[in-house]
Amino acid sequence: MKRFACERLLELLVLFVPLAVLAAPREEYAQQWPLTLGRDGADAYRVTLDESVYRQLRDPALADAVVLDRNGVAVPTDVFAPEEPLAKSAPRVALPWFALPATPAGSTAQGWELVSQADADGRLRRVEVRTSDAAAAALPRNALLVDLSRVHEALSALELQWQPLESLDLGYRVEASDDLEHWQVLATRGRMVDLQREGRRLLHRRIELYGLLPQYQKARYLRLTPDRNDQSVAITGVFAELAARTATAPEWIELTGRSVAIHGNSAGAHTAFEFDIDGRFPVQQANVVLPGNHAVEWTLESRDSDDADWRHRAGPWVAFQVGSGGAGSADAQSAARELGGIVRDRHWRLRASAPVTGEPLLRLGYRPEVAVFIAQGDAPYALAAGSTHARRAESPLPQLVAEMRRQRGEEWQPAPAYLGTAQVLAGDAAVSAIRDWKSWLLWGVLGLGALAVAGFAITLLRMSRPLESPREAPAPAGDAESR
Repeated sequence: MKRFACERLLELLVLFVPLAVLAAPREEYAQQWPLTLGRDGADAYRVTLDESVYRQLRDPALADAVVLDRNGVAVPTDVFAPEEPLAKSAPRVALPWFALPATPAGSTAQGWELVSQADADGRLRRVEVRTSDAAAAALPRNALLVDLSRVHEALSALELQWQPLESLDLGYRVEASDDLEHWQVLATRGRMVDLQREGRRLLHRRIELYGLLPQYQKARYLRLTPDRNDQSVAITGVFAELAARTATAPEWIELTGRSVAIHGNSAGAHTAFEFDIDGRFPVQQANVVLPGNHAVEWTLESRDSDDADWRHRAGPWVAFQVGSGGAGSADAQSAARELGGIVRDRHWRLRASAPVTGEPLLRLGYRPEVAVFIAQGDAPYALAAGSTHARRAESPLPQLVAEMRRQRGEEWQPAPAYLGTAQVLAGDAAVSAIRDWKSWLLWGVLGLGALAVAGFAITLLRMSRPLESPREAPAPAGDAESR
C-alpha cells in the first residue's frame, strides 16, 4: 500500500509542474476579447485575429494566445494560416427563421404587428405575431422572417425547404432590415417551384442574392413575402449559401521611422531609417512611400531585438512614384515586395543606395491568421492574448481538423466566431519583462509545493523497503564433529 501511494504521488509530481505552468489564469494575460459564436452546437470554431490582438502578442510563435471558457479555463487552441481550416467550396449554414402571415390581398396594411426580443448582438430570441383583424388571422403563415444577425459573411443565395405537397409555384418578394422597423425591397426575387408530371419533377429552391450591394448581402434580417395568399406551404428549413471565398487581401500597417547613420556601409555613409512595430504581425509584404515623384533603390532588413544582427529581407529593389501632383494625371507606383515568408520581427531597417529627400513611410502587409478552438467547457468564450510568461498547452488541432474532414467530408470546417470589444485584464503588467511580487510569490508557492510532494514521496519510498534479517554465522568445525 505504501509503495502504491508513493507511485501515485510521483505521478502527481510529474503532472503538477507542467499543469502549473500551462494553466495560466486570466490575470496572466494583457487583454481578452469576448467571442460571439456564429452558430450554436458546433464542435470547433475559428476566429480571425485582428490588429488589436497582434499588438498584444509577445511570443514569436503566438503561444500567448488562448481561448478561455466562462470559468477562465483554457480550451484546446491553435493558430492556423488564413486558408488552412477552410472548406474548398462555399459552405451552407442553417438559419433561424420565423413564420409570418402574409399581407391581406388588396390591402396596404399587413393586418398584424411583430413583437420581438433580441440580444445585444441582434440575435432574435423571441418573435410574436399579433394580428389586428380577422382577415390577417385567417391567412396562411407562408411569409418568413430570416435571422442573419450571426452571419457576418456575405451571402450568395438562400435555399428553402418545405414539406411534400402536390404542387407549388410561388413567387417571393425579398426585403432587408437591420432593426425590424425599416425595410428595403431588394432588387431580387425568389420563386419556389415543386411540380411533378409523368414521373418527372421540377424543383427550384434557391433565391439568388449574388450581385446585391454589400450592405444588403450582410443585412441582419430578411423578410420573404409571397406574391399571393391562396397557396399554403409549410417551410421546414432555411439555409444560407455563403459567397465563395477568394484569397484574403493583405492588410497594411504604416510605420514612421527615425534616421540613423550607418558606418562602414559599402554603399556609402548614407542615412538609413529604422522602424519599430508593436506586436507579432505575420508580415509577408513591404513597400516604401515617399512624398512627390521619386525613384529610390532600397534594401530592407529586420531583427527581433536590439542586440541581434540585422537579417536581409528584401532588395535591393526600386520603389518609385511618378505622375503625382499633375492635373488629371494618374499615379504610377511600384508594387509591394514579397518577403518570401512570414516575418514577425519587432525592428525594421531601410537602407537606400543614395541620399533620400524626405522621410520614408514603411508599409508592411500581412494576412490575418485564425485561432481555432474546441467548444469545450461552458460558453461564453473569450480570446486572451499578451503575456511574457504564460503559454498555452500544445494541442493536436491540425490532426483533429484532418480527422473531422475524413469522417464528415472535405466540406467540413470550423464554425465562425467573431471578436468582441477588447477588455483589459492584467494590462501592461502581463507584458512587462519584470514580473510583480505577486507572480513571484505564486510561482514560489508552486515550487515549494512540488518540493514537498517530492520529499513526501521519497520518505514513503524509504519506509516501504523491507528490513533485512541478519545472516547466521557459520558453525565452527569442531562443533560439527562433536555433533
